[in-house]
Amino acid sequence: MTTPLVLASASPARRTTLRAAGLDPIVVVSGVDESQVVDVTPAELALQLAELKCAAVVGREEVPADALVLGCDSVLELDGEALGKPHDADEARLRWRAMRGRSGVLHSGHCLRDVASGRVAAATGSTTVHFADVTDEEIDAYVATGEPLEVAGAFTIDGVGGAFVTGIEGDHHNVVGVSLPLLRELVLELGHAWPTLWSRA
Repeated sequence: MTTPLVLASASPARRTTLRAAGLDPIVVVSGVDESQVVDVTPAELALQLAELKCAAVVGREEVPADALVLGCDSVLELDGEALGKPHDADEARLRWRAMRGRSGVLHSGHCLRDVASGRVAAATGSTTVHFADVTDEEIDAYVATGEPLEVAGAFTIDGVGGAFVTGIEGDHHNVVGVSLPLLRELVLELGHAWPTLWSRA
């Protein structure tokens, strides 16, 4: 019997990652205001936002009573500052000029709630990302694609921006936005078997 998984995130990259791993999540967008969490470390920010997203979705009518609900949020830490989605082109250009030729840490908070029992397991995955020393022309061209505007840290590893990431230390799924090994640990912590989440099981 398959355990339903609800993804409290609008991220198509997270959904794609989960589906490639054999899961078929029900997507329920949380609508959480991400600006409400302040004065915490970047890793704690990612975790708290993941917890808020998870909590916002639990109890919605489209969430099955036997589901696991997953909230995720990602931020890039550079010089101790948390960088989320830049939202506009000028901000994205400034980010890339600061990031190029350097390394940052991508934090993805994960919060998993068992709807039936009410139990919660949560953790943050952190992966070091090394960025290429890209030119101004490359930055302008990348920003013009629109891809970096609505993703944490203004880059993707699984899209157009992949050519600008020279290496990572840690789980690459975490950089996409959901760490599969970490999620498996949370599933086990809540007393479920990972294969029961596979839609093709």
